[in-house]
Amino acid sequence: MDFEKISARIAERGSEAIARELLREIEHEYGRVPLIFERMSERPEILISHLLYKGAVVETSQLEPKMIELISLAVGAALKCSHCVEYHMQSAIAKGATRAEILEVILIAGLLANAAVLADAYRVVNGPVPCPSCDINSTGLDKTCSDG
Repeated sequence: MDFEKISARIAERGSEAIARELLREIEHEYGRVPLIFERMSERPEILISHLLYKGAVVETSQLEPKMIELISLAVGAALKCSHCVEYHMQSAIAKGATRAEILEVILIAGLLANAAVLADAYRVVNGPVPCPSCDINSTGLDKTCSDG
């Protein structure tokens, strides 16, 4: 996604026309348009800015496209977003991911999501604990915080 080209197209044709065009491109590439993009398109400047940001992150990444989709799939799974999982699974497959790779990232996502649940619950049960970040940063705080 070329920022200058899209900016020129917006200036020439307007944000509503470009938003519709971007949705058609997404549907052509992925087979469907995610619900969040459909809702964002109701305010074209939101959709366009989101897609420009997403494009910039992906296009400047040192990670391969398949890896980006597998990470996105794992994050979607950890966040319990079934639409995200479905969309990024289809995209990962289109970029060459195998069933085994997909299952592996889902297992890793579950492992981390489970660890986050346990860590939060244990922090509540145990109360404030020394915070390594506060100590390392020499903030002068009392060396306990809710983040620790």
